[in-house]
Amino acid sequence: MGKLSDIQIRNWVKAGERFAGKADGGGLYLRFRAADAMPAWVFRYRFAGKARAMLMGSYSVLSLADARKEAKRLAAQVALGQDVAGEKQARKAEAVARIEDEARAVNVAALADDYFKRMIAGRWKHPNIVRSRIEKDIKPAIGKMKVRDVKPADIDALLQKVVKRGAPTVANDVLRWVRRMFDFAIKRHLCEFNPAAAFDPGDAGGKEEARDRALSRSELVTFFEAMGKAQGFSRENELALKLLLLLAVRKQELTAAPWEEFDLDAAVWNLPAERTKTGVAIAIPLPAVSVEWLRELHRLACGSHYVFPARKMQHRMIPHIHENTLNVALAKVKHGLPPFTIHDLRRTARTHLAGLGVPPHVAEKVLNHKFKGVEGRYDRYDYFEERRAALNAWAGVLIKAESGELDAKVIPMRTAKTA
Repeated sequence: MGKLSDIQIRNWVKAGERFAGKADGGGLYLRFRAADAMPAWVFRYRFAGKARAMLMGSYSVLSLADARKEAKRLAAQVALGQDVAGEKQARKAEAVARIEDEARAVNVAALADDYFKRMIAGRWKHPNIVRSRIEKDIKPAIGKMKVRDVKPADIDALLQKVVKRGAPTVANDVLRWVRRMFDFAIKRHLCEFNPAAAFDPGDAGGKEEARDRALSRSELVTFFEAMGKAQGFSRENELALKLLLLLAVRKQELTAAPWEEFDLDAAVWNLPAERTKTGVAIAIPLPAVSVEWLRELHRLACGSHYVFPARKMQHRMIPHIHENTLNVALAKVKHGLPPFTIHDLRRTARTHLAGLGVPPHVAEKVLNHKFKGVEGRYDRYDYFEERRAALNAWAGVLIKAESGELDAKVIPMRTAKTA
């Protein structure tokens, strides 16, 4: 039987008597130091010829009877050659390391933000496209996961979610950027393998084939009529699609445009180099009808810095409408025509410019395409007046289509002679 009793211990606590250790037997000791609120149990033993001690717990949570049982169990382990105090310290150190490691672990959202900041912002021509893929697709699907925990199955689920909403091209983009993000994570020692490495476009949106879809004049009439009847289709969406058709600019160039780029009195849109795909600035002549549309958009923007301000009140990383907004809007227009995309509107403009007799070099300049070869190196003339005439002629076609007129007769425009 042990040397200690519960009555003794309670009396010591009541009297506040302090001591370094009182033996109960079998290696079990009770200590009550000045810094202790309650006495604590200590198991003492010898291992490899050295004195060892192991703190078992407070008397408030471990009774005398339970402490004796635990001391007996520990003594048996020591007899079998185990250093119980050393093993406890090792387990504690491992648990602390695991907790600290978990606290340091980076999630995919933080990785994406760091990747964008270090590899995209200031280095990529169209950073908003990458930001949009991160915010709309990557973060909602795997943003909260730890980088090291992401598996190929998670990447597959991410891609299939994008494909199922009918955006195969976006799925290919998402795969491209998520693969690069995890390569970046490997370099930063955040993970040891890239969970997206085994995927190719066949697992996402598939191989992207070159398109040749362009709307005919009769299809333009049908399209304009359908836009006027579409449910849940705003006036801003309608004007955006009409401007894309008329000016033949790229979608992101229009949706991210600030008002400071426009001089509506002079009927010119000064599109800076940093916002063009080719990196070439261009002054775009604005036909009269486009100026009318833009003035209407200015009223609808209610003082916003952007032509198409973000439509949701919550915090966003981009202050203008999302690039996918017009894709969603177009899907609401029940036109009954063979399918076409937003980019097909740009091809439609180029096709009709050719039909109007616009010289190829002028039409290509309207689209802000770079000239190839010798012509590209030496021809620095911007064909502004020729482009103004071309867009005015094209505007005439669209005005007729908007009013429902089906004029199939092509009247070639007269172009100014250039030296």
